[in-house]
Amino acid sequence: MKQPTILQILPALISGGVERGTIDQAVYLQQQGCTSLIASAGGPMTAELLRTRIEHITLPLASKNPLQILDNANALLKIIRERKVDLIHARSRAPAWAAYRAAKTAGIPLVTSFHGTYGLQNKFKRWYNGVMVRGERVIAVSNFIRQHIKQNYPIPAERITVVPRGIDLVRFDPARTHQERIIDLARNWRLPDDRPIIMLPGRISRWKGQAELLHALTQLGHDKFHCILVGSSHGHEAYQRSLEKLIIELGLAGRVQWVGECRDMPAAYMLADVVVSASIEPEAFGRVVVEAQAMGRPVLATNHGGSAETVIDNETGYLCTATIDGVCRGLKRVLALNAQARLRLGEASIAHIRAHYTKEKMCAGEYAVYQEVLAAHAEKSATAEMAA
Repeated sequence: MKQPTILQILPALISGGVERGTIDQAVYLQQQGCTSLIASAGGPMTAELLRTRIEHITLPLASKNPLQILDNANALLKIIRERKVDLIHARSRAPAWAAYRAAKTAGIPLVTSFHGTYGLQNKFKRWYNGVMVRGERVIAVSNFIRQHIKQNYPIPAERITVVPRGIDLVRFDPARTHQERIIDLARNWRLPDDRPIIMLPGRISRWKGQAELLHALTQLGHDKFHCILVGSSHGHEAYQRSLEKLIIELGLAGRVQWVGECRDMPAAYMLADVVVSASIEPEAFGRVVVEAQAMGRPVLATNHGGSAETVIDNETGYLCTATIDGVCRGLKRVLALNAQARLRLGEASIAHIRAHYTKEKMCAGEYAVYQEVLAAHAEKSATAEMAA
């Protein structure tokens, strides 16, 4: 039997977890014998598709302009018919509106992935977000997101499938992260070797909790630490400047540094004595927390959203309240761990991630959704033909 042609669509392929998951899924589909297509506005990550010979179709899918969305829908419809696409998987709202119209016109199924809570400030926002539940099946990246969908959108529970995000355990493997990479990164960042390293990875954004972490550091009662903020400030430069000012105001100059985006996160994690996720709003999933656990590093995460699912408190990491005091208490707890406790924690966290949060499990879970949707669609079409 011919394997299906699957078209995944998203705004762009610049960086991020959604983009990484899309490429991982495309490669997995190719390995299953499917024809795998991706449509987006493009970006640096398209180079990976060239290496794997997965076709990328460039369309301005990042645009929220209604007229452009309509043009995108017509372009997608043409692609569906020319390439005999069997199913579309939309991973963001603006592309999903174009995909919804095209799929409905072509008579093929649509699957959507719900990657965040999105804003619910008014009726228009709720309507606009609602396209993400118009697919035949909605993939939620965590149980937290599943519950959010059930509470806010009129959709039967059986149409929601939880498929947690997964990471590449070949890349995020402490045994494969050579010492030279770690040493080079420490040298480039000019990190001290006589103080514990506190690391907060994540784009520079107010809700990621960088400011809360800085305030928590002032309550530790000592200055025997070095904190690094890892992540891009793209689009949030004003907030970055406010953080730089806050560092000086709190007397943390010399003990806190922003190192920007890092292309070798496995090596970066290995430099950390504690990896912090201080998000003041719930993470839909929380990729950083999972990556750090896979590397066997002690993690401290605020106790809400996806992190409350991926961290087993006191066993694979530590959870704290999303407050300055909560983060401070959590830091004191982790920094006080002895070598034996750190070893036990690292072994437990690595085993936990390998059992539950691999990219293979994620890709197989999404592929199973495709198969179920396609089978139901085929059965419905056959029934309609018989009735006719």
